[in-house]
Amino acid sequence: MRAALISREYPPEVYGGAGVHIEFLARELRKLIEVEVHCFGAERDEPGVHAYRTPPGLAAANPALATLGVDLEIAAGLMSDGAPVADLVHSHTWYANLAGHLASMMYDIPHVVTAHSLEPLRPWKAEQLGGGYRISSWAERSAYEAAAAVVAVSNGMRADILAAYPALESSRVHVIPNGIDTELYAPVPARDVLRHYGLDPDRPIALFVGRITRQKGVGHLVAAAADFTPGVQLALCAGAPDTPELAAEITEAVHRLQAGRKGVVWIQEMLPREQLLQLLSAADLFLCPSIYEPQGIVNLEAMACETAVVASRVGGIPDVVVEGETGLLVDYAADPKEFEAGFAAAVNELLADSGRLQSMGLAGRERAVTQYGWDAIAARTVRLYQSLR
Repeated sequence: MRAALISREYPPEVYGGAGVHIEFLARELRKLIEVEVHCFGAERDEPGVHAYRTPPGLAAANPALATLGVDLEIAAGLMSDGAPVADLVHSHTWYANLAGHLASMMYDIPHVVTAHSLEPLRPWKAEQLGGGYRISSWAERSAYEAAAAVVAVSNGMRADILAAYPALESSRVHVIPNGIDTELYAPVPARDVLRHYGLDPDRPIALFVGRITRQKGVGHLVAAAADFTPGVQLALCAGAPDTPELAAEITEAVHRLQAGRKGVVWIQEMLPREQLLQLLSAADLFLCPSIYEPQGIVNLEAMACETAVVASRVGGIPDVVVEGETGLLVDYAADPKEFEAGFAAAVNELLADSGRLQSMGLAGRERAVTQYGWDAIAARTVRLYQSLR
C-alpha cells in the first residue's frame, strides 16, 4: 500500500501540534507501508518528501487564497507518469484538506482527513484571515463531507465533528489519538537552558508552551498568573502570534505582569526540542489554559517528562489528562475572571503539595508510555487505510 500524507507543516518547518503529529506518524507508517509526504515550504532533502511554495502570482494575496494555490500545486504533484503516486491521500488541517479532496476527485482514490481543529469552532481566525476565514471554512467542509474517512484525535473531537458537520455519516468518523515518542520525550537532567533564560531551578516553575493565539488562552493565563503564589516562576514559551494586534495585546499584558511580580520569563523564539525538554523536565507544573483544544499533544509531551498538568476541561484534553491522577482540570467559564480565578486556584493547590506533584508526574509518564505510543497509532491508521481499499 502507498499513502501520500499532505500537510502544511513538516520538519524543519513545524510550529504546532499538527506538525509534530505528521512528523512522527510518517516515521512510524514508513515501517509498515510506502509513504510519501507532500508539504508546504522550502525543499526538504529527505527522500520521499516533496515541498511546494506559494505560486508567485499569489504571494501578496490573502493567506487563504495563497493556501489554495499551494493545494492546487500539491494535487497536481500527486500525479506522475499518468498515474497517481499513491493508493490514498491523507490530509492534515484545512491548509491541506483541499489538496486531498481534489486529488481524490481527480484520481479516484480515497481521501482520509485527520481533524486537528475545526474552523467553525475557531471564529477568532477571522482576525487573522479576514474574508479568508470563509474560504478556509468552505475548504474544510468540502473535504470533510466528501472524505472516505475522518480521523478525530479524541472523543471530544469526534463529537465536535459530527455537530459541526451533520451531513457527515458517523460511521466515517474514527478516533485515533495523537501519540508521543516516550523515548524522545523523557526527563532530562540538564538545566543550563533554564539558567540561560534567568530561571532558578531551585524555585517552583510553572510552564506554558504554545503559540500566541486566542485558542491557547495565553491572555487568560497571564491574567491568572497575577494570583499565583508569590515566589512561583512563570515560564512562557509563547511565540508566533496570529496577528500584530494580538501580539501587542499579549506584550502589554506580560509587561504589566512582570511589573507586578518577579520570575516571569517570556521566551518568544521557538526552542529546539533538546532545549524544550529541559524546560518540560524542570517544570513543577505544566499549564494548558486553552479555550479550544482537540487533544493537546503538548500535554502528552509534558506528561512524558514526568510533569503534572493543570489544563482546561475542553475538547480532547480530558482524554489525556486524568483529573486527580495526572493533573487537575479547570472548567472553562464564559466569565473570563471566573475561569482565571479557577485556574490560579488549581495551580496554587498543586504547587503547595510537592508529593502530589511527584506522584502525578510519574502517573503521567506511565499513561503516556502505555496509552499513546506512535507504533500502536500507526498500526491503527494502517488498518483504517486497508478498510477503505
